[in-house]
Amino acid sequence: MKPPAFLDGAEVRRALPMCDAIDAMRSAFAQLSRGQVTLPTRLRIDAPAENGAALFMPCHSTTIKMFSLKIATVFDDNPRRGLPLVQSTVTLIDGTTGTPLVIMDGVCLTAIRTGAASGLATDLLARPEASIVAIIGSGVQARTQLEAVCIVRDIKFARVYSRDFEAASRFAREMSEQLGIDVEPVRSAAAAIHNADIICTATTSTSPVFEDADLSPGTHINAIGSFRPGMVEIPAATVCRARVVVDHRASALEEAGDLIAPLNAGLIHESHFATELGDLILGAAAPRRDHNDVTLFKSVGIAIQDLVAACRAARLPQSEWKVESSE
Repeated sequence: MKPPAFLDGAEVRRALPMCDAIDAMRSAFAQLSRGQVTLPTRLRIDAPAENGAALFMPCHSTTIKMFSLKIATVFDDNPRRGLPLVQSTVTLIDGTTGTPLVIMDGVCLTAIRTGAASGLATDLLARPEASIVAIIGSGVQARTQLEAVCIVRDIKFARVYSRDFEAASRFAREMSEQLGIDVEPVRSAAAAIHNADIICTATTSTSPVFEDADLSPGTHINAIGSFRPGMVEIPAATVCRARVVVDHRASALEEAGDLIAPLNAGLIHESHFATELGDLILGAAAPRRDHNDVTLFKSVGIAIQDLVAACRAARLPQSEWKVESSE
């Protein structure tokens, strides 16, 4: 039997430009909301003696007849060893024969598909004239967030805030050159989100990264950093008044600290985040009620994103599955 092909991070990046990734996410979330996906919640196994953990994310799509499995590891001591904090692979398996087809770098794929989901959410939820972006965080995920929103809106200007101002400055220089827009590093979250039309939060924070009072009317927020119950980026007051859309309801209930905290405090009900991104794609829910609505896309990252993005990167025929905009 022929061994699976392998794509490293550079090959994944070349094979999956952001515009293609956004289109792939439209397919992924539509499949999910149509009930065409088997998606167990993420399994975490801790290795406390080694300050590490492994995350397992399996998925099956009946639409494109494919299995996927992402294995990601996070080991806190790795940076001082000269190793990456996060390492990951994604495997695609033929859903008809059970044959492993492709193994690829999961870190690069995850960054692209996470940015692409926010790009899709921005396209569906942000005001059409949105042109100013605030990025909170300056890591790999923050970069694909800005790249994606620039695909779907005519962005004129961006500000970036990070606790590490040097990292924010480096982010600003590199992204300005890459995207051809002005990107300014600033020294506070309040300065970053001032008059911003779109805010992307990509941090590992355990407390809100901005003040609700600093938001402008009509702002759209992509919150992608919090993926565990104890992690929080978004103020409870913002969650309570926002039009909230999630990637996957069951996963949000298990993992989205931004939503779990106000839910456990009795400030919101589960129905407050009953709308999935796929519902908007299929026309089953309205994107925003009012021009001045604050909209919030809360993403924890789900395995169908990996499956469809990996199929597109591997140029498998099934990856060309198209979505009808409404039913």
